[in-house]
Amino acid sequence: MEKIFDNTQVAFSLKSDTELDRAYFLFKMIDSEPLVRIGTAVTNFAIKAHLPVEGLIRATVFDHFCGGVNENDCLTVVDKMFTKGVSSVLDYSVEGKEEEEQFDAALEMTLKTIEFAKERLAIPFAVFKPTGLGRFELYEKLGEKQTLTPSEQEEWNRVVARFDQVCSEAYKKDVALLIDGEESWMQDAADDLVTDMMRKYNKEKAIIFNTLQMYRWDRLDYLKNLHEIAKKEGFFIGMKLVRGAYMEKENKRAEEKGYVSPICVSKQATDENYDAAVHYMLEHLETMAIFAGTHNELSSYKLMEMMAQKGIAKNDKRIWFGQLYGMSDNISYNLAENGYNVAKYLPFGPVKDVMPYLIRRAEENTSVAGQTSRELSMIKAERKRRKGK
Repeated sequence: MEKIFDNTQVAFSLKSDTELDRAYFLFKMIDSEPLVRIGTAVTNFAIKAHLPVEGLIRATVFDHFCGGVNENDCLTVVDKMFTKGVSSVLDYSVEGKEEEEQFDAALEMTLKTIEFAKERLAIPFAVFKPTGLGRFELYEKLGEKQTLTPSEQEEWNRVVARFDQVCSEAYKKDVALLIDGEESWMQDAADDLVTDMMRKYNKEKAIIFNTLQMYRWDRLDYLKNLHEIAKKEGFFIGMKLVRGAYMEKENKRAEEKGYVSPICVSKQATDENYDAAVHYMLEHLETMAIFAGTHNELSSYKLMEMMAQKGIAKNDKRIWFGQLYGMSDNISYNLAENGYNVAKYLPFGPVKDVMPYLIRRAEENTSVAGQTSRELSMIKAERKRRKGK
């Protein structure tokens, strides 16, 4: 297959020289683990102490990885990316909330993004996190098959109602809805709930998408079992496939609590698991839709190759590639340039509320071997190309 991801001119066509310099500076920093640790600690302290750092954060890391502070703020970025054929998924990235009114606020925001998506061709998906609509401990308790107290049961009923309201709205407005994956010890309850939503709203096609984190060795079997259920009950499966974002946390908890880690034994095992799931879904595309969330060039090439072998059109609406805004532009923009469906996750929210998300991204980048150095080498190549003009 032709190697399209090395074309830096296409990859950075939307970036000015100044923005390219900023990206270089950011990834240079992220490339150093001690710097990420120090930067994270200093940032956390500055925000807690109400020091005036928002402007600095906004001008550097926030504007590189986020679309804006609210949904309207994102539209400049959305429209700009769409000129190159890259769509957006507006992701309200406020994490770690625990109060009912915060869950209701997240619900309202998600409904707003669905409305936004319905009106704009450039925004084909809406998205939310299960813990954005309900308390982590509640999912965990249900996942462990513990009995809920009457007040917890009432609380859970409210979580189910929020899910249903979002899914029903997505169904009515015909906007595909991605539901993110989280830690394994809360995921069972979320999976059951999302499957119920698929039963209800995926009767004609995949509107509701769950997420499979393929660094978990049990997920391919989970997908196959779900497929059996879907065949019997007559609903479509929508899945976002990712490798996963909580590896260190998962391994640490498994070690502390003395159970077998849910994470694959090696990076290679994870890659194989990911590609096997993609392959399985393509084999059953008549009843499935796939959102391949990956920053891995090889996995992207493999999916492109499988599509070509099976004679599947590049723009078949059941297959989307996805990357995060601010990362892997060489994959996103070159895929779009070559006619594939591509969407960037575009995080947004008030600067201080989005910081936990941004910190997680920085830490993840330092722990994923080669990710940052690849970004840096692409940026260097493009700077060199521009200087040589």
